[in-house]
Amino acid sequence: MPELRDLAVNVNGQQTFFLNQKVLSAYSEKLKKIVGREKRKSRNKNSIIEIDGFPGGPDGFELVSRFCYNHGKIKITVSNVALLHFCAVFLGMTESVSTSNLLKQTETFLDGMIYWSWQDTVSCLKSCESFFTDADSSGLVEKLIFSLLGKIAQNTDIATLIASSSSSSSSPENESRYRFSSPAKTTPESTKPGSSSKQWWFDDLIILPPMIIEKLIKNMGAYGTDNDSLILTKFLLHYLEMAVLQCKTGSKRAALYSRPAYAGLADTAVHGVISVSCSFSCRGLFSVLRIVSGFGLSKDCRAKLEMLIGGMLDQATLDDLLVSGHDRGVFDVNLVIRLMRIFVYSDLLSSKKLKKVGALIDKYLCEISPDQNLKTSKVLGVAESLPDSARDSFDGVYKAIDIYLQSHPALPFVERSRLCRCLNYEKMSLEACKDLAKNPRIPPDIAVQALKLQHSKIPKGESSVSVKDLKGPSPDQFLRDGLWRVMELEEACREMKGRMSNLVGHDPSVISGTTPYYSRSPLPKLC
Repeated sequence: MPELRDLAVNVNGQQTFFLNQKVLSAYSEKLKKIVGREKRKSRNKNSIIEIDGFPGGPDGFELVSRFCYNHGKIKITVSNVALLHFCAVFLGMTESVSTSNLLKQTETFLDGMIYWSWQDTVSCLKSCESFFTDADSSGLVEKLIFSLLGKIAQNTDIATLIASSSSSSSSPENESRYRFSSPAKTTPESTKPGSSSKQWWFDDLIILPPMIIEKLIKNMGAYGTDNDSLILTKFLLHYLEMAVLQCKTGSKRAALYSRPAYAGLADTAVHGVISVSCSFSCRGLFSVLRIVSGFGLSKDCRAKLEMLIGGMLDQATLDDLLVSGHDRGVFDVNLVIRLMRIFVYSDLLSSKKLKKVGALIDKYLCEISPDQNLKTSKVLGVAESLPDSARDSFDGVYKAIDIYLQSHPALPFVERSRLCRCLNYEKMSLEACKDLAKNPRIPPDIAVQALKLQHSKIPKGESSVSVKDLKGPSPDQFLRDGLWRVMELEEACREMKGRMSNLVGHDPSVISGTTPYYSRSPLPKLC
């Protein structure tokens, strides 16, 4: 009825409630004062009272209204006790206004926190998310965190939890690859205290917002550079991995918190990885990088993590290198270039490791070449980041260039020539050089240069080799093989001449060796 709704309250500018002022004023000292002040200021009975900064917003005010309309009674649970408590504090719902008021009831409920179950404590902590500032400043968040840590300590070796992995008998993935997922859950009990796994609490805490996880880690004295715990590092990586999945699926959590909100946790996780790096394989470190790279990781942490990965790049696989790009490209090519620089200048570099990485990089080049957004400079950056000694053959590099040219048919002539500068023609097989000479995507001057160098590889005076200097094939056979190579090169050269003649309209000056319009140097007189 109209006379029972003589009070209009707008909460946080989000929602307006129409209530009876006597019902609410009977339990709230603050509301009684606000109503009296408004009456003195305005004669309009229908004026709206505005309340800002109310804990929990309209949801919190609705719970308080239900309490008042139900004669001071409401079902208090672990999920709503924190919200009701701070609403009661905000509205001054004390014993001086009404006996057994809301503040007293919530305080009594919270006093029994020590007897709550693990799940009850987690639920109450989760409920503080929407009014975290109030809950944190009052000390309630810290009390709940201490309760959680106590329950973890009861069911986990606390020394193992906080100490570094050097004193831990276990390592992730049996010292092979880091496992980010927590143990398999077949029943709800598997995540409750009493589970034999050290990670039984991982999945239960992923529902908590980043600021509460950050406070939990700080209370354990393992935040930032202080983190040297393998278990906490694994938890943070698991938590961040779940946050990545939530961002991809567009969950409510992803809408509430931007990725920079997790930056401190990401840095803490990386500091932990650096402290216990012996427990992570190369693949595990790449997995860590994939998880933390999207959370505003500090430059210092990223550099240290890349230093670890670069030092063991010879243990990487092609799948490891295929990290998603962030600058329009499909893959993060800049990352691979940085890692190779670190690897090349590492102290424990050997010829065997170098050639292993060389073969890996050639495969990587072939894989990334079809990317339409990949610039020529990036291909060169990858190909030239290793010294020539890293490759016994440049056939793989040529294959990658050919794939790139096929995928980028509009690439200017100058860029095609520039791209071929990373080829060492002396380390290309005869078959690859023949293919290059016939390849219409390769600039003609490049093709002729490759053929010339292949021609120069045939030893002079091959026909006068003495028997005593030869081992294996007979001198006649050796001579025939050498002559056959010369014939193949001459045939390729003739084909090259024909193609060049067509390109310049049969201009005899090109064939005679004068400077053509597309070359800065005279055509080598190979044939």
